Amino acid sequence: MQEFELQLAETAGRIEPALAALLGRSGSGECEAGRLQEAMCHAVLGGGKRLRPFVVIAAADLFGVPEEAAMRTACALELLHCYSLVHDDLPAMDDDDLRRGQPTVHRAFDEATAILAGDSLLTLAFEIVADPRTHGDGEVRAGLALELARAGGRTGMAGGQMRDLAAEGRFTASGRPLRLSEQDVTALQDMKTGALFQFAAVAGPILARAGSEDRDRMARYGAALGRAFQIADDLLDEEADASELGKAAGKDRAAGKATLPAVIGIEAARDRLAGAVAEAHAALEVYGERAALLGAAARFAAARRK
Repeated sequence: MQEFELQLAETAGRIEPALAALLGRSGSGECEAGRLQEAMCHAVLGGGKRLRPFVVIAAADLFGVPEEAAMRTACALELLHCYSLVHDDLPAMDDDDLRRGQPTVHRAFDEATAILAGDSLLTLAFEIVADPRTHGDGEVRAGLALELARAGGRTGMAGGQMRDLAAEGRFTASGRPLRLSEQDVTALQDMKTGALFQFAAVAGPILARAGSEDRDRMARYGAALGRAFQIADDLLDEEADASELGKAAGKDRAAGKATLPAVIGIEAARDRLAGAVAEAHAALEVYGERAALLGAAARFAAARRK
């Protein structure tokens, strides 16, 4: 695991300047274009393990696509992910003060700036995947844009977030949290968290113009990886403290959020976590040792402490 974390950190070190360049950060370290761009830089740069873009790069490598050819797609996904964090942290959503150990964007700036920064990160992600510099084949670019839209929209992350808010009782007369089954929570989290990991995994075969069987296998891997990541996140919210997480701990249970530990208990959730990691490995089995790095990513997602 230590070797994987080193490789993850090394790749993040290459992703960071690529993100900075796409955000227009100058060589002096100052963001251009005023307050909006400063807020975008605050949301994206200087924190995070960059696991999602790492998976894009590792999945692309599995199919023979070099890192430099996958980097723009990896960055586009990370920008979309960071947009979602900016909006999730807003008072109308999760109302968080900390993100990655730093003030959230609406705390560092203001709510209006945070909303516009999130909007700008989202649209920049699609500007990047539509750009010919991302891939010379227009069909590949269209495929990336389609899958990224599905991952981020009403059938993916945004739809999952809406279900999550509904589970808190936001839209009922009583305002009380809803009683969800394990299947309900899993479906919600597959949308809210799993969809972006699924895109990260399928971006590799899309960039390589691989066939549908490879895309299906990688989609299964990405979905299982996302499930492992979310269950681990829920367990951390129950068991870790804010100094470990870089954000407030214990808020999910207090808010009545739909999590597996809350529905089936901590020990059963740990069993589901182990099952998700096993599913991720099973999806990669056909690729043998060539997929070892992606298998390690699944184990890391399950074992992380923040």
